[in-house]
Amino acid sequence: MRRIGLLGVLLALFAIGQALSPAWAMESAAVATSHATASLITDTDHFAPGQMFHLGLRLRLAPAWHTYWENPGDAGVPPSLDLKLPQGVVAGPIVWPAPEVLPEPPLVAYGYTGEVVLPLAITHSTTVTGPLTVSATARYLVCATICVPEEAEFSLLIPLGTPSASPQATLFATARKPVPSAWTAQIAPDGTLSVRGSGTVQAATFFPRKSGLIVPSAAQTLHPTSDGFSLALQPDTAFDTKANLDGVLSVRQGGQTRYVSISAQPGPKPAPGYDLPRLLLLAFAGGLILNGMPCVFPVLAMKALALARMSGGARREMRAHALSYTAGVVLAFLGLALTLLGLRSAGLAAGWGFQFQSPIFVAAMVWLLFGVGLNLSGVFQVGIPLTGAGQSLAARSGHAGSFFTGLLAALVATPCTAPFMGVAIAAALAAPAPTEIAVFVAMGLGLAAPYALLGAVPGLARLTPRPGRWMEILRQGLAFPMYAVSAWLLWVVNQEAGSSGVLGTASGLVLLGFAAWAGGLSQSAHGQWRRLGQSAALAAILAALAILPGIGAASGPAVASAEAFSPARLAALQAEGRPVFVNMTASWCITCLVNERVALSPAAVQQAFAEHRVAYLKGDWTRQDSDITAVLHEAGREGVPLYLLYRPGNPVPTILPQILTEHTVLDEVARSGG
Repeated sequence: MRRIGLLGVLLALFAIGQALSPAWAMESAAVATSHATASLITDTDHFAPGQMFHLGLRLRLAPAWHTYWENPGDAGVPPSLDLKLPQGVVAGPIVWPAPEVLPEPPLVAYGYTGEVVLPLAITHSTTVTGPLTVSATARYLVCATICVPEEAEFSLLIPLGTPSASPQATLFATARKPVPSAWTAQIAPDGTLSVRGSGTVQAATFFPRKSGLIVPSAAQTLHPTSDGFSLALQPDTAFDTKANLDGVLSVRQGGQTRYVSISAQPGPKPAPGYDLPRLLLLAFAGGLILNGMPCVFPVLAMKALALARMSGGARREMRAHALSYTAGVVLAFLGLALTLLGLRSAGLAAGWGFQFQSPIFVAAMVWLLFGVGLNLSGVFQVGIPLTGAGQSLAARSGHAGSFFTGLLAALVATPCTAPFMGVAIAAALAAPAPTEIAVFVAMGLGLAAPYALLGAVPGLARLTPRPGRWMEILRQGLAFPMYAVSAWLLWVVNQEAGSSGVLGTASGLVLLGFAAWAGGLSQSAHGQWRRLGQSAALAAILAALAILPGIGAASGPAVASAEAFSPARLAALQAEGRPVFVNMTASWCITCLVNERVALSPAAVQQAFAEHRVAYLKGDWTRQDSDITAVLHEAGREGVPLYLLYRPGNPVPTILPQILTEHTVLDEVARSGG
């Protein structure tokens, strides 16, 4: 009886298992790590021959971990699912749910956090007569502060019978599947995405299905329009002005978020989103505020001295000087607008301050403002062509001085962007030529307005102090803002042309300083000594000008160069007694790319590597590499990034943090010896 009772219990458990097995079979055995749990699921508990059902890769990600969309953004690899199916059974592509924006400043990725199901459709012929066995291999990259490529094997048995929804069917229903829309969309050559028929939209984000089309990290500015909205996208290297732009729109309307599939057709450049009077007002206000910007104020200091000298003078003379200054400013802005139009018509991209992208121009501005400072310091008097015609003319006291001071003020204003100017400039560069010219002229009038007002209302000038010794002290003191701006521009040269460009620019400063000194001495000399001083000054200026082409040919700070990692190369460098920095990275690892840009590329880090004779080895784990995998395992890591610093005489490396800073690297290198 006891045996019969035990047998009955076993038979009952077996029957219950059989009854429940179809529900269990709708999800495969899970493959779990500390980062993610993966399984294969279906939306049906049976299948009927000839009827479609859905299969899906289910990923449950640990907190702070993520995986990637079909377009991973700046870095990453999308999951893949390789299926082995019986004859007559066909699987469609993954129907990707809408992604999230995953910021990793300064880069951005597209992907998923929490739980996601990646579904695909399964179709089969009517001749299938038995249970359906599905075998699958999933490969997926999961990332947090490190990135770990993972792989999982699944097997799923789906019985033949009358289909009904499986317990996992709700997971398919709740997936953020983008839906087709009746909205029409166009993509302009400048990257403006225009969507019509959408109604009122509070927020929108566009995700292109293919990488390289737009810059993921660039802001997507929303502009409501009368029949929809537009998004300002930044084109990337693979952007094609003649092809459709396919993607997913995440749109927030009425407090709810929708996910819409769109295919934007190539279209013309959109008209400015602001009316002309508003643009002109914004441009004028921006130009007015430029007067207080650090890059403009030092130049205006020269006119402040002239104004003090003229206080109490003839009204007509003051108005004439104000008019000359205004003409110089407006002419400079007009010339800038025409130059931009010419570059655009030639198919080149140029924007506000484009001339400061040339290290030759920036170096010349360093010398010009340095020469103005030397003049204010009293090294030489006005009238000697020491720093070029521009400085000499700008320093004059007559109407030519006022005119060329206006030109110089407008020229050095371009690296600054005052409030209100951003909208006006952006709209002007997208507008027809007459609108662009009008906006730039309005900016010039705004910059010239304070001085023009003093000329138009001479009574205001009476509020200024009377001429006296204070003017000479003020004149000398105003030289230091000129030197400060020169120092800032020298830093700009370093960013564009590196240390070689700085050396060339600094050499020019020495030559111009000598020219100013020699020219100043010649002003108080006579006869052959005067001619000798002028000749020496001219020779120094010509020598400085000869340096300019070399500054233009110099290159900016380079990314730290590295040798490819191998155990043999590491051993050889250690045998030489050198410190070795090892960077284990991968092209799909966004944290790796951020660290390289922020902590390993700065000039100070490269200089520290050179001073301490640190060898830099880089292991690329974009594809599986057994040597790199072995190093990761030895360090107790499952993925990249991994940063190791081997010190001389110590075979055990120092493991640096996965989130690097420039300060961290410099401190460790300083302790490395070498």
